[in-house]
Amino acid sequence: MINELVEAIRLAVTRIPDDTVSALRRAYEEEENPIARFNLENILKAIEIGREERIPVCQDTGALTFFVEAGIKSPYLGKIREWILQASMMATEEVPLRPNAVDPLTGKNSGNNIGWMVPIIHWELVEGDKIRIAVFPKGGGSENCSALAMLTPAEGLEGVKRFVIERVKACGGKPCPPVILGVGIGGSADLAIKLAKKALLRPIGERHPDERIARLEEDILEGVNSLGIGPMGMGGKTTALDVKIEYAHRHPASFPVGLVVQCWANRRAFLEITPGGVRIWQ
Repeated sequence: MINELVEAIRLAVTRIPDDTVSALRRAYEEEENPIARFNLENILKAIEIGREERIPVCQDTGALTFFVEAGIKSPYLGKIREWILQASMMATEEVPLRPNAVDPLTGKNSGNNIGWMVPIIHWELVEGDKIRIAVFPKGGGSENCSALAMLTPAEGLEGVKRFVIERVKACGGKPCPPVILGVGIGGSADLAIKLAKKALLRPIGERHPDERIARLEEDILEGVNSLGIGPMGMGGKTTALDVKIEYAHRHPASFPVGLVVQCWANRRAFLEITPGGVRIWQ
């Protein structure tokens, strides 16, 4: 199973998902700004080279993050964490991945993407005997633009929209746009950020099933793209490819909003383990 996890990590960092490539191509076709078209063309070339040569599309292969939905009846439940650790170390050598695990106290890089509390593993226990793992390597430049706001309940959804657009405007080209924005509304401070990151696992173009949330996704996307930041922050129509929102009920006095920014290198892959075998996909 470790080798299959290595392949899932390799897929995530070398092959950008089809939905993201399609969105980038649409942005290129609709763009009139020559500098923006040049930047989008180079992004698409990098993606093509990554696919053909099975090499990472960006030098920053990200901090390894895994979302694990673990069936409580799976016979592999107790082995998953060790498999992920072993696969992360192997992938660092074989893919290769840039070592991105640094001790915050000493500044020393572990050299193998393993360290205290990393790789990051989010666990969720579910019914059944399947284990589904989302591989989500997250780049540092875009992660630096993530933010949390504790709004007042009176600010409501307009406050959410204002916070996200102002944050994207302040970051400009730092997160390597066109970006994909994950937004988490409600819950607590920590849950809002987790929801925002998990929202990024949804495909580009897929709207939230709740119509109110779907409208907010479209409103924020329109507002962000009206900023004119454009590809790589050098102007143009497309600053964001999409906005994804997840929500949870909140405390009456609190209105947490988490924002997680993903760069154009929208890395992700999925692996499912059942008693009958293993499946890997994007």
